[in-house]
Parts: sequence; structure tokens; C-alpha cells
Amino acid sequence: MTRVKICGLMRDADIDAVNACLPDFAGFVFAPSRRRVTIDRAATLSARLDTRIVPVGVFVDAAINEIAEIAERGVIRIAQLHGGESEDYIAELRRRADIPIIKAFRGGEATETRADYVLLDGVNPGSGAALDWSAIAPPTVPWFLAGGLQPENVRDATTTLNPYAVDVSSGVETDSAKDFGKIRKFIDEVRR
Repeated sequence: MTRVKICGLMRDADIDAVNACLPDFAGFVFAPSRRRVTIDRAATLSARLDTRIVPVGVFVDAAINEIAEIAERGVIRIAQLHGGESEDYIAELRRRADIPIIKAFRGGEATETRADYVLLDGVNPGSGAALDWSAIAPPTVPWFLAGGLQPENVRDATTTLNPYAVDVSSGVETDSAKDFGKIRKFIDEVRR
């Protein structure tokens, strides 16, 4: 069954929503973004997560020390890399943080990577812009599909592409805030 990641959690209400709906992963953005959270805020939110939900930290070209510190504090259990991180960077992060790594690629094409997972995203991650599904060449490692997913199209996406997981942020928001009803509908569409 396709897994679900709800990304860009910032508020206590976001945690309440995901705890009620139980996606597999919850994402905290540490990179520059309107959804960015501080380490302390993410720690508070992560501590409130249902233990069945895996917290993921989203980074763009962050210092390895920063990611390792956040992982050591138990704030995240997976690191998601959205920048120009090299294979040497990934190897060093794995050595220092000892957590699984997701490497994101834009536009639907992945290259070979040492990461544990690949995430295929749209050209402008976090914008809600749809990824061209016909351009996707499924990676050989477990992969996450992102980019323009919402409750109305996620069932088609999972049926057509059979990703390991789907990742959504703006597709489950109303007025730039997470919407409990949309989160519930999104997860129900994936799991039905």
C-alpha cells in the first residue's frame, strides 16, 4: 500500500490533524520557506506526534552538523534533502546522523543516488504546481511522488505510478493553513 507524508507542519492544529488521520510521515521544513520552523518549534511539534508517524526534516543545502544535531535530539527520524547535496554529502550525513535519507529531484527525473529513498517533485517544490506524470521514470529505489497532489488526483497518481509514498503540503491547505478535512480526504483516497 502506498504510504502518505503530510509536509509543512507548523501549528499545534496541524499535529492534532495528523494524529487523528495517521499518515505514515510528517514533514517539518527547516529550509527557507513560508512553512519554515525553528528547531525548537519542530521539537515541540514532533514530541506531540503519534509515535506511529515518522517525523521527517526537510533541508536545502544545510550544514551536516545542523541535520545531525536535529536527528540526535530525536526531532526527526529521516532527513529529506532538496538542494544540490552531492553523493559525498549524503555519505557523510549518513555516517554522522545514522538516519535514512530521502533525496529530492525536480521535474520527475532521478539520477543514481546513495540515498535510501528518492522523491520526485515538481519544478517549484512546495508551490502546488503539478508534476508531469508522463515524464516520470520510476527510480529503482523506493520513491515518493510529490508536486501538485491533492485529494482529487492522488488516487489516479497512486494507481498510475504506484509510488512507495506520496508527499503533499499545499494540496491539503486552505488559505495557507493545513485543513483537517483535506488531510482526511487525501489519506482516505490513498488508502481506499
